[in-house]
Amino acid sequence: MRDRSFITAGVVGSLVAAVCCATPLLAIVFGALGLTAWLAKADYVLILVLILSLGLIGFGLYREQLCERLSSKAHREDHDP
Repeated sequence: MRDRSFITAGVVGSLVAAVCCATPLLAIVFGALGLTAWLAKADYVLILVLILSLGLIGFGLYREQLCERLSSKAHREDHDP
């Protein structure tokens, strides 16, 4: 995967987990559908997804910075007399 795709995947995952953590809205919708028993354990999964997604964002940003530093260092070494 490219570094940008790590960041994009992390952002999308974080947004999905953050939106899904709006449990009052989910409780109303799931209550209307009769699925509130599933909602009781959903927070544990969503918090884990949010943490993993934020870690994926951090990893992608770290790799992007590392590649930029290495490419600028290689560029300087190529042009040094």
